[in-house]
Amino acid sequence: MSNTLILAAALLATTISPAGRDQTRTGSRQIEAMSRATGQGRSEPEEFAQMNNHESIQAVGHSQASSHQRAHAEATVTVQNSQAEPFDQSAEPALNEVHLTETFAGDMDGESSVRAFQVRLNQEYASLVSMQRFHGKLGDRKGTFVLQGSEVVENGSIKATWFVVPGSGTGELLGLRGEGGFAGEFGKGSKATLDYWFE
Repeated sequence: MSNTLILAAALLATTISPAGRDQTRTGSRQIEAMSRATGQGRSEPEEFAQMNNHESIQAVGHSQASSHQRAHAEATVTVQNSQAEPFDQSAEPALNEVHLTETFAGDMDGESSVRAFQVRLNQEYASLVSMQRFHGKLGDRKGTFVLQGSEVVENGSIKATWFVVPGSGTGELLGLRGEGGFAGEFGKGSKATLDYWFE
């Protein structure tokens, strides 16, 4: 029943004769019952409040679904073997290509093959950029992912930052994102960290 018809019935109830008031009350109750059944009797504020509540629930659900919980991993990195060969000797400083195999022990448990390009300015200082694919476990998940790094070697020590290449995770590490780095001294291993999450 339309709002116009309900309004007309209400106006009729205010102008009807005293003798017919009982019949009018009965008709009014029937109109109210029909209004509740069809949903026409809800006021605009009530409908607006219900709509807002529904939208609030949707917003909370979306916020919870889009949040990413971070975890922190630590590991010891040991270089098992390394090999350097000239890449570009046409000018100074020379560019070298470095191949390494590393093992990880700790929250990161596995191994990786590393390819790096090195600029060696002198016997004490070098700068590198690297790519490596990690095979193993991160926490309680198993799979592979690629780390892109930037390293500086100075006076027998190395310090690096790295991040997980987006989209490189496989297996149980699908959707992995993260960033961290490592530091250490040659011949003594390096301490690595990775703060990571999943998308």
